[in-house]
Amino acid sequence: MKRNLLISIWMTLATTVLLGVIYPLIVTGLAQAIFPQQANGELIQAGGKVVGSKLIGQPFTAPGYFHSRPSSAGAGYDATQSGGSNLAPTNKALLDRVSANAHAMQMENPNAPVPIDLVTASASGLDPDISPAAAAFQIHRVARERHMKDDDVSMLVKAHTLERQFGFLGEPRVNVLELNLDLDSVHPLR
Repeated sequence: MKRNLLISIWMTLATTVLLGVIYPLIVTGLAQAIFPQQANGELIQAGGKVVGSKLIGQPFTAPGYFHSRPSSAGAGYDATQSGGSNLAPTNKALLDRVSANAHAMQMENPNAPVPIDLVTASASGLDPDISPAAAAFQIHRVARERHMKDDDVSMLVKAHTLERQFGFLGEPRVNVLELNLDLDSVHPLR
C-alpha cells in the first residue's frame, strides 16, 4: 500500500514536471525559433510603435478608412470576451441588428448589394479580415474621403487581397489593418 502511494506521488511529480514545465518550454522555444513572428502575435508596427495585430480585428469608423466586420466581442473587438452572440438566426435582437447594419450600408452605397460580412459578426467577433467584395463595396467612400481615384484605391485593395491558402483552404480575404496602414502611408487623410 505504501509502495503504491509513493509510486503515484512520484508519477504525479514526474508528469507535472515533464508535461507542465519541460514540454511547454520546448514547444515555446521551437515556436520562437521557427515561427517568431507568429509566436509573438504577428504584431504590426507603424512609426516605431505597435498599432495592432495581424490576427485580431480593430474597429475603424472614420469614413476615410475601410471598416472591419461588426464585432460581438464585448464592447467590440475585446479579445478578453471573444465569442459570438450565440443568438439564433430567428432572434429579434439579431435580426434588428443585421437589418440596421444593412440599412446603414445601403445608405453608403445604394446601388450595390451589401456583402454579408459587413452586416454580420463572425463567430469570434475578432476577425481581422473582410472579403474582397466587402472591400470593393467601400472603395468609393474611402476614395472620396481621401481625395483619391477609385482605381488607385482599388489597386491597393487588390495588392492586399490574399487568395485561398494552398489554393483551396479558406476564402480570399483582405486584412483591414494592413490595408488602412498602407492607405495612410500612400495618401494620408487630410
